[in-house]
Amino acid sequence: QVQLVESGGGLVQAGGSLRLSCVASGRTLSTFAMAWFRQAPGKEREFVSGISRNGETTDYDRSVKGRFTISRDNGKNTLYLQMNSLEPEDTAVYYCAARASVKYAGWPSENYNDWGQGTQVTVSS
Repeated sequence: QVQLVESGGGLVQAGGSLRLSCVASGRTLSTFAMAWFRQAPGKEREFVSGISRNGETTDYDRSVKGRFTISRDNGKNTLYLQMNSLEPEDTAVYYCAARASVKYAGWPSENYNDWGQGTQVTVSS
């Protein structure tokens, strides 16, 4: 099990940028496939982006592809999500998620065992 703490959310105008961070503790991040999910009010949690343990494989939901970039620094036990050209539709609580013992876990939320508490991102029009 790993403990995950997200930060970096906030209020931003449409077209702006935010960088989310997810710091892991309890275990070395390099042993986990990681991902970002989000959940807007009244909607189901959805996959945003995933990254393999070594960072070589990344994937994005088509709604964020070309605007968001996922990355990780295993030496700092930290996962990142750089979000550019934000849109009001990106408003949600953003969660990081971890899955041990696999190279890459993909998009289903059921594939992930450990979750952070979430950070709110609000994009105003």
